Amino acid sequence: MPLPLAPIAGFAIRYGAVALATYAATRAIAHLPRSQSSEDALDRVNEGLELRRDREQVNASGRWRRTIRLSKTGPGVEIDATALTRIQLRKVT
Repeated sequence: MPLPLAPIAGFAIRYGAVALATYAATRAIAHLPRSQSSEDALDRVNEGLELRRDREQVNASGRWRRTIRLSKTGPGVEIDATALTRIQLRKVT
């Protein structure tokens, strides 16, 4: 009995296109030196979401840290996502 290649070819084309787009995106991103002062600022952010308000601006910071494991004793991945935001509103006349 022959193996049906149509469903397999569809998956191969789809995942191949995703892999090609990912490869092209990673090649297009410039390699810049890491800014240690920026890294230190991101390390000082507390876990959770914080909002601070001043007369002229609103600042927001958030951090989400988790370790994900496939099994209790298996290897895992630690995810540390940090974001800093500043929104300034000024009246222009």
